[in-house]
Amino acid sequence: MKQGHLTGNLLLLLAALVWGCSFVAQSMGMDHVGPFTFQATRSLLGAASLMPIILLQNGHARRCRESGKLAPHTKKALLIGGILCGLVLTVAANLQQVALQETGAGKAGFLTTLYILFVPMAGMLLGKRPPLLLWVCIVIAGIGLYLLSVQEGFVIASADLMLIACAVVFTVHIMLVDHFSPKVPGVQLSCLQFLVVGFISAVPAIIMERPQMSDILGAWAPIAYAGVMSSGVGYTLQILGQRRTLPTVAALIMSLEAVFALLAGMLLLGERLTGREALGCALMFAAILLSQWAQAPRGAKEPPVPLDA
Repeated sequence: MKQGHLTGNLLLLLAALVWGCSFVAQSMGMDHVGPFTFQATRSLLGAASLMPIILLQNGHARRCRESGKLAPHTKKALLIGGILCGLVLTVAANLQQVALQETGAGKAGFLTTLYILFVPMAGMLLGKRPPLLLWVCIVIAGIGLYLLSVQEGFVIASADLMLIACAVVFTVHIMLVDHFSPKVPGVQLSCLQFLVVGFISAVPAIIMERPQMSDILGAWAPIAYAGVMSSGVGYTLQILGQRRTLPTVAALIMSLEAVFALLAGMLLLGERLTGREALGCALMFAAILLSQWAQAPRGAKEPPVPLDA
């Protein structure tokens, strides 16, 4: 393995660790504030944490004798992309946050990661025919999902349904990022979408939860982690990592977010899985890994993987 690839893989592994532990922060934060309040403050803090990176990028562009200014068509694409991605991310993030009130961090991490399987299924709507092996992955994931979520009498908890819906919405978000990321600066796109999420989430937070500053300060550590680390640092690590490694390897490593969510929930929150749930998690993770291998192009250079903001 080349040194550059090894460095990239380690950066992506660290990003997956940061995102996986974020499920614990999200769960702990709601000991003090409601889900909408948490998402609003976390997203606005995430946007603020990316602004120094944008300033550094603009300064570097000026030092390289570039204007640092975006062309009019790029500004338009950035505005449209940021708003659309932000609207979709608002729905996904708040579905996940509300569900975390009723389920564990580890289970939430695995169910959310279903988007890795939903993305190629959504690609069928665009005329992309998935390989047969991918259908095998979907069946394996379905069995794992059943073992993890379906209780006696074929009852799926409401939180599980919200997390599955969250994975579907995240699929739409990934496709939007795939469309806009080649056209606009990635960090600016991420910053704008976090601003949209923050301001929209603040509306139900103020109306329904009536947050107090003392409550927000009580949750400062989880909010800071989810905002600065998960949004700002995690996103930057992803950008740096994907510059140094192959796209399929990058996607494979980032899917370890689900494993880190499970381990963090067990170590930090004392969560325990039943044997049935553990087998479901194992099958879903196996399906995720196999799906990445199934989608890897054979005998050709891989196209760039869209950055997941």
